Amino acid sequence: MLQTVLNDLGIAVFASSGAMVAIRKGFDLFGIAALGVLTGVSGGVIRDVFLGVHPPTSIQHWPNITVAVAATAVATLTAKHLIRFNHIVLPLDAIGMGFFATSGAAFAVDHGASWFAAVLIGMTTAIGGGIIRDVLVREIPMLMRPDDLYAVPAMIGATAYAVIDYLGPQWVGLVVGTVLATTLRLAALVFRWRLPTGPRDLIVGDDT
Repeated sequence: MLQTVLNDLGIAVFASSGAMVAIRKGFDLFGIAALGVLTGVSGGVIRDVFLGVHPPTSIQHWPNITVAVAATAVATLTAKHLIRFNHIVLPLDAIGMGFFATSGAAFAVDHGASWFAAVLIGMTTAIGGGIIRDVLVREIPMLMRPDDLYAVPAMIGATAYAVIDYLGPQWVGLVVGTVLATTLRLAALVFRWRLPTGPRDLIVGDDT
């Protein structure tokens, strides 16, 4: 039950972030809906492809897309209020990432994946929707930017889930993994935590 709730929350939050990006880019209503839904469900579709779940859950059953459409509609109707927050997309993305990191890992375990595969699939589920969103609006995905930590918090959250699920109750792993991944990502945004880049003198366009 908790796994389903986290999955739905992840879809809703990611769909909202996709809608906000689409609105800022000047998309029409269909474009906003399309980007919101794709951002919301793409991580889960990629997860299902890795696990051999065909057709993917979001396509086979109606709840996931329905949640994405509803969240996109709410975000669109309240955009004038949300847009006042300068960086609303990044916190939304961080929260959705936390939900998906553990629900994706839990889904993988439930389908017979090893703990190692569960961690990788959880991380992929968490970052997949954001990558699709950024590619569709012609931006470099946050995963590839030399900015604040993105995939690392998702991996740590999924790992925490896998370890706790192996040792104890699944719901504890879901809660701890979600909170850990989200908190680390939000902390990275606040404190500008990032991984080292390559030698600065080899970076194209860097004249410093």
